[in-house]
Amino acid sequence: MKKEKQIIKSLLDGTDITINGSNPWDPQIHNEHFYSRVLREGSLGLGESYMDGWWDCEKLDQFFHKVLVADLDKKIRKNWGLLFKIGWNLLLNPGRESKAFEIGQKHYDIGNDLYRAMLDKRLTYTCGYWNPLAGRAQNLDEAQEAKLDLVCKKISLKSGQRILDIGSGWGSFIGYAAEKYGVSAVGITVSKEQKKLADTLYKNFLVETRLQDYRDINEKFDHVVSLGMFEHVGYKNYRTYMETVHEMLKDDGMFLLHTIGGNKSVRGIDPWIGKYIFPNSMLPSIKQISKSIEELFVMEDWHNFGADYDTTLMA
Repeated sequence: MKKEKQIIKSLLDGTDITINGSNPWDPQIHNEHFYSRVLREGSLGLGESYMDGWWDCEKLDQFFHKVLVADLDKKIRKNWGLLFKIGWNLLLNPGRESKAFEIGQKHYDIGNDLYRAMLDKRLTYTCGYWNPLAGRAQNLDEAQEAKLDLVCKKISLKSGQRILDIGSGWGSFIGYAAEKYGVSAVGITVSKEQKKLADTLYKNFLVETRLQDYRDINEKFDHVVSLGMFEHVGYKNYRTYMETVHEMLKDDGMFLLHTIGGNKSVRGIDPWIGKYIFPNSMLPSIKQISKSIEELFVMEDWHNFGADYDTTLMA
């Protein structure tokens, strides 16, 4: 145990993180097997040992910020188990159509009680908008409505238009757009539980939630939006996704894509996130997105408010 503990401590040198330290971002270790587990299993071991109560931390967001900024993966020798998983991921293409509904079954169909407890009143499962220039949101409900309204304004939404939301979840955007802007809307999801609740929440508006994959739509819309779904598409399918959206849009239509992104191109996801947060996912880079839209779309606006995700997650 002492050897593994010393290795972990040496990895944390220069990160401002101290094992069992007094700062709110310092991890408090309750099980000495923590060190060997993290070295053996990487991020999956780190996350699962937290779930098992082996360690805790007062300010988890600050802890992970310091870990990520330090690029600890570059200090660790090659992990062949992780490389195997990445290679397997490339081979399988987890975003392919035959696996499209797996994320719904494994993640969203576990029931709506969890999501009602953790999300805003509209069940918006993406980053809120806390920009003080837009009138600083005071809570999660206000931040999410500010984001939904920002989307409506960016596509110049007008009453009477018909819109599509790819990955509409519990219908937060289509419900908001119908209620506030007088449009009709179609939302698609791969979760039976999401559709069931969305149908109940917005039964009095001109909206429809379908259990459908984006590749199976053959209709035209004034505008198309996708908020927090592109992370599930997979780099092998980015071009197909964009071509499909292009076919759905009327000639003067606008497409708004809201996604978590990365500043480098990857072809896989962190093992813990892949197992517990977003199965079959990966984060796109600017390069991957721009390549996928070439000769299809004209880029009108690029807006990054990724820092707001920390505020959203903590709320």
